[in-house]
Amino acid sequence: MSYPKFYDEVQTIKVKDPLSAVLGAFSGGEYEFNYIDAVKLAGHSCPTVAGAYLITAEALKALYGEETVIRGNIKVEFKENLKDGVAGVIGNVVSQITGSTDKSGFKGLAGKFARHSLMDFNSNINSSARFTRVDNGKSVDVSYDPSSVMPSPSMQPLMQKMMSGNAEPSEMKEFGELWQDRVERIFQNSNNVIKIVEL
Repeated sequence: MSYPKFYDEVQTIKVKDPLSAVLGAFSGGEYEFNYIDAVKLAGHSCPTVAGAYLITAEALKALYGEETVIRGNIKVEFKENLKDGVAGVIGNVVSQITGSTDKSGFKGLAGKFARHSLMDFNSNINSSARFTRVDNGKSVDVSYDPSSVMPSPSMQPLMQKMMSGNAEPSEMKEFGELWQDRVERIFQNSNNVIKIVEL
């Protein structure tokens, strides 16, 4: 499997999943997610997928510190409506890592391990998303704005040629490389594109 090398340099997110432990999927329910997992889920790597991964990683750091993140113990609220923009793409990545889902998620075993109703859209918040620990009620607001990481000026004319069907294979390759270059720079500048507010 061939992919941009920077994918392997993105921080991983370690979790402990009590349901996974009970059902014998992973020893002790402990496993980790990496950016490649998010890319596979979405089918592509872009500023939106990178942002979804970053807001989740940073929110969980703020909520858990040195503690182990407990998957299924996190409620997530989004300002956007599910049908708006890229909210669904972001929600899918966040759901993959946190286990949180809307009404479509796992209903639980004997009243435990339920994952449904832990994700809401169109919430009355002033950030991109709010993450809350179910066990202690601690919350953080996370905002993501990648506008400071500008795309290459060469991308727009290349995209126009691609969309019109006039791009050469070398130009299509160049476009993909420039696209991923911006994603890499977003990760490199995570301190500038992510803002965390503890509530």
